[in-house]
Amino acid sequence: MTGNQAEALIGMLVTFGLLVLMVLPSVIGIVRDRRIDRQIREAQEQDGVERQAQKSSSRSTVPSTATWYAEGRRSKKLVNS
Repeated sequence: MTGNQAEALIGMLVTFGLLVLMVLPSVIGIVRDRRIDRQIREAQEQDGVERQAQKSSSRSTVPSTATWYAEGRRSKKLVNS
């Protein structure tokens, strides 16, 4: 191997190393985003299954105290206007 070939090889390796260093953070970010998206999708699917199970229950739905209070406040405003 001549001096020119060795110099060219070192130059290519350095260029390739810089390319890897510049692309690596993006690749890590893409992999991380895909993992997070998969976790969100799995959580939404599991939440959907849980909601299906809750809907099939025979428990009656009663409005919460906050809903009752808010509806009372709305009706008072309508009377005063």
